Amino acid sequence: MMIPKDPLVIAALASALLGIVFLLATLRSLKKKKLFSPALHFVTALLMICLFALFGTISIATRGYLALTAETLAAVVEIEPMEKQRFIARFQIPGGSTKTFVLAGDQLYVDAHILKWKPVANLLGLHTLYELDRVSGRYARLTQETSLERTVYALSRDKPLDLFDLRHRFAALKFLVDAEYGSATFITTDKPQTLKIMVSTTGLLIRKDTL
Repeated sequence: MMIPKDPLVIAALASALLGIVFLLATLRSLKKKKLFSPALHFVTALLMICLFALFGTISIATRGYLALTAETLAAVVEIEPMEKQRFIARFQIPGGSTKTFVLAGDQLYVDAHILKWKPVANLLGLHTLYELDRVSGRYARLTQETSLERTVYALSRDKPLDLFDLRHRFAALKFLVDAEYGSATFITTDKPQTLKIMVSTTGLLIRKDTL
């Protein structure tokens, strides 16, 4: 049997177990016809079930997001210019995933979601998270940006629950969240090159791979 290492999963399972224990204690107290104990046990059981739902929901919603330290490699991108302001961008995501896009424009544009937790959430094993969201081509001239072809693609993957959506839908998560924001970066793609998309505590940045 594999023991979960995720603190959120452990907290969720512990809450579920305690909820079951207190529900059984409620039934036992009712059989003994006690007045105060069943109500106390039942309220405690409901609290544990609510905590199980909260921890379980956050655990599922953070799947797909990656922990952010001082600076993290989010993707390596191979750029291959084409004619007429078009280029190929081949993304290699840490972990083995590869995606290829044909983009229109003069520059590569990438954005991401970044979320920071408050200290109380850090105790549960939650740290700053990020997820690359979109990639698009960007024109250097504003007139072209508003009149020529636009190409935008998703970098994030579909999830049954999305943390950013939950944050806006449920006020109960506010006490855990310190800051949430989007960050973007872009670079000219006029020649073949290898780029590193980095995520720092201040946001996205691009470095040219000189190796």
